[in-house]
Amino acid sequence: MSRAFPAPAKLNLFLHVVGRRDDGYHLLQSVFRLIDHADTVHLELRDDGRVVREGALPGVSEDEDLTVRAARLLQPYARHGAGVGILLDKRLPMGGGLGGGSSDAATVLLALNRLWDIDLPRQRLQALALRLGADVPVFVFGQTAFAEGVGEILQPVGAAAAWYVVLTPPVQVPTAAIFAAPELTRDTPALKIAPFSAGMGRNDLEPVVVGRYPEVRRHLEWLKQFGEARMTGSGACVFASFATEDAARSVLRALPDTMRGFVARGLDKHPLYDFCA
Repeated sequence: MSRAFPAPAKLNLFLHVVGRRDDGYHLLQSVFRLIDHADTVHLELRDDGRVVREGALPGVSEDEDLTVRAARLLQPYARHGAGVGILLDKRLPMGGGLGGGSSDAATVLLALNRLWDIDLPRQRLQALALRLGADVPVFVFGQTAFAEGVGEILQPVGAAAAWYVVLTPPVQVPTAAIFAAPELTRDTPALKIAPFSAGMGRNDLEPVVVGRYPEVRRHLEWLKQFGEARMTGSGACVFASFATEDAARSVLRALPDTMRGFVARGLDKHPLYDFCA
């Protein structure tokens, strides 16, 4: 029998590029906030030792699929013969900066950690998650986090209750190309201590993206009519925070027919947070 598990999106409430390592990876500081808009990962246990993707993901082969890679990465810790069928119900746009693929992978790790009776502690699971990508550990960490390093050094921070209007421009932004851009600011002064709360700052990637993608600029400028707005991650999605659901939904109702978006509530914890200790 298949079971369904949520894979929530994330927002970067700010994202500063504070340096670059010798291996080319950028050093970041950011605050990640999970929201209640999510993909759904359907898992059906198998006893033939196979990890099988059910259905297709356009442009992504089975061997490249992060959900498949996550299951295979965890499989050596499971009993002999443990396998799984994976079906993904995508709601989060690819190339949108909402962390959809990373969240899908983390949900597979969290869910199979319990379904396969592995019970790895959270820190061990985060270490495995980092092998899949820099954004995967924060979803295993599972709470609002101040992130450093390449995004894997995480500390919990407080965040006020908030509702977010998130707009989804109809473009996919390639993360690697944005980080490689010569005009990217790479020397923002690093915060010496973690912020006491997850206030909004700036996104150092935003000027690069809006300069290259007019649709992102158009969506961001429209949303800025209603308050402070930012791009999340390397784009393309942009967001603004509101104190109440009514305030957020009133903005969404004003959205032009040529734009798409949604309202989401900020989460203090990942829905599967209790799946590991």
